[in-house]
Amino acid sequence: MGYLVLKAVISGVIVAAVSEIAKRSPALGALVVSLPLVSILAMIWLWRDTADPERIAGHAQATFWFVLPSLPISWSCRSCCAWERASGSPWPRHAGSRSGCTF
Repeated sequence: MGYLVLKAVISGVIVAAVSEIAKRSPALGALVVSLPLVSILAMIWLWRDTADPERIAGHAQATFWFVLPSLPISWSCRSCCAWERASGSPWPRHAGSRSGCTF
């Protein structure tokens, strides 16, 4: 149980640090969040828990394939937020992207 709490605390500290960095410098926050820190930590913890190289390889491959579809979401959110700031409107152009714009 303590190990699970430790993993959760470390992951939470990373998210909180990125949030604080992004408040001061959005570009630096984006750089830090783009680093694969959580993926590397997950692979380390997976190795420690299972010591199964096939499982880690599968995790790395799945991570790669799940990152690709998320790239257009980042672009869509950026354009949506820029449009909201420019127009002053609380309603985005794309109704489905509202959840991605409210952070």
